[in-house]
Amino acid sequence: MLPVQWLEWNRTEVEYPRNSTIAEQFKQRAALTPDAIAVIFSDRKLSYRELDERSDGLAGHLQAHGVKQETLVGVFMGRSELLIVGILAILKAGGAYVPLDPSYPEERLSYIIEDSGVHIVITSPETRGRAFPGQGLLYLDADAPPSAPQAYLAVTSAAGAHNLAYVMYTSGSTGRPKGVMIENRNVINFFTGMDRAIGFEPGVWLAVTSVAFDISVLEILWTLTRGFTVVVHGDDDFETIADEILRHNVSHIQMTPSLARMLLLHERVHRALGFLKQILLGGEVVPASLVRRLRQVFIGEIYNMYGPTETTIWSSTYRITEPGSTVPIGCPIANTQIFILDPDLNPVYGGEPGEIFIGGDGVARGYWKRPELDAERFLNPHSLSEQRVYRTGDQARFLEDGVIEFLGRVDHQIKLRGHRIEPGEIEAILEHYPGVRQAVVVAREDREGDKRLVAYVVAENMGKEAVAMLKGALAAKLPDIMIPSAFVFLSVFPLTENGKIDRKALLGFPPPVSQDSTLVSHSQGEPQDKIERIVYEAWRDALGLPSVELNQNFFDLGAHSLMVAEVLAKLQYLLQREIPIVDLFEFPTIALLSRHLSGSESVKTAARAADRALRRKIARQH
Repeated sequence: MLPVQWLEWNRTEVEYPRNSTIAEQFKQRAALTPDAIAVIFSDRKLSYRELDERSDGLAGHLQAHGVKQETLVGVFMGRSELLIVGILAILKAGGAYVPLDPSYPEERLSYIIEDSGVHIVITSPETRGRAFPGQGLLYLDADAPPSAPQAYLAVTSAAGAHNLAYVMYTSGSTGRPKGVMIENRNVINFFTGMDRAIGFEPGVWLAVTSVAFDISVLEILWTLTRGFTVVVHGDDDFETIADEILRHNVSHIQMTPSLARMLLLHERVHRALGFLKQILLGGEVVPASLVRRLRQVFIGEIYNMYGPTETTIWSSTYRITEPGSTVPIGCPIANTQIFILDPDLNPVYGGEPGEIFIGGDGVARGYWKRPELDAERFLNPHSLSEQRVYRTGDQARFLEDGVIEFLGRVDHQIKLRGHRIEPGEIEAILEHYPGVRQAVVVAREDREGDKRLVAYVVAENMGKEAVAMLKGALAAKLPDIMIPSAFVFLSVFPLTENGKIDRKALLGFPPPVSQDSTLVSHSQGEPQDKIERIVYEAWRDALGLPSVELNQNFFDLGAHSLMVAEVLAKLQYLLQREIPIVDLFEFPTIALLSRHLSGSESVKTAARAADRALRRKIARQH
């Protein structure tokens, strides 16, 4: 029996167009405001009419190749206006899209293609040359309309509300990514929830999230069904976010707390944040200290958003006014119920902690071809009168007013800069490597706001080259964000009283100083002048190391985008000059960067021949 208060807190029933689809809602909006600007990318713009016609043309082409309801179509595209054309075309054709992030390793992309069974992939100029051999795939270009005369005739979608809209792959605890099946009705209900939670007066939305993450649905689909102008952020440099906000009069942005913290390090960027009307934070815990810093430059609305992919993007929201010691995740959105249960699936009382279970119209159909996982995560607890709910693995408690306070995880899942990571997926790859007996991956936050993955490994005959080999094995299968920044080799793992690996004990170990403790035990040479000393201290402090070699690559030591932002801000303040972010990627050692900042022309020529892909690699972690 549920507590009476819970029934009131979960009274979220709202009428919404239950039989509608995303494609239909976009069509209706395009008819209302055909001449309004729908999408901006760089110097290119598409009106609602143009976006409607372009996506109609591609949708007809897709239908001619057999796309209909429940057909999965891959989206393998760079970030541009064409990405949105491609997604809308798939939905209009009646199919469901499967994001294939170009930054992912080929082996991971091939797995998603094989597992999902897609036979058509939409590409763009940046990706059309990267085919997957032997897959028998048909590649269609989003920017090449079909030659038939009916290219821009409206198409009739065969999809209904209960047909799939997308299948989004997330990290899997068994070592394999798993696809989450979301139907049109789930998304339409989410749209209604956002209308009520954050309002739907059209503005200009800066879309910064990878399409491989479900929160992008809010940025590029909810917005376009509500009349927003969507500015697609395609540049890997976070500093250009300030330029885009000012240039396009951006009013709304959604981002992870990590990205917000990074933007606040730069005066030009946080000045731009002051022009926004609304900031949505989500994907990881929102620290109260971050909100207080945002409030120093931003007077608009700030929301904390919470929800797993399996319950369609965001399931609860909280408008932050003055934060206390923590920031709650708020209350359920429209037609959504949130329950907090004990291990026996009974309700907890009196504000006691328990596990979050989410029910309602946002609950996904399930996992793609994974019935065993469906049985484990999508339940009908006896205490909820047979209501189907999703078991989140998140721990929380109800406050006195029904607002929910997030308390952490009941399992080992990690949220890192907005990405959901199952350590088991990383551990499975490491343990498959010859010589590795056991591996445990944890998230350490030895400095506030700097969470990083650390792999603890018990292995045989692992020498100094082991770290590079293990990183290479992981890089072939996993996105950059899932590769640990440090590896620690142990002879044996600490155990609990029941003989299980004691992960908490691992977190009590001293912070690892680098990927390999043998790499950075001393500094090869001392800084020779003022600029070199400033660069040296900025890098050492950002990395949290006692010393750094002058010729050690910054990114080989586990640096990520937040560290780049911290170093850049410190150097600009101490040297009192503008420093392009690209300099930290083109001159990735203390010696090179110092000589460059001192005006050495010879080092510029040599360094710019180095691999510029580093900049993209680090930026993709967001």
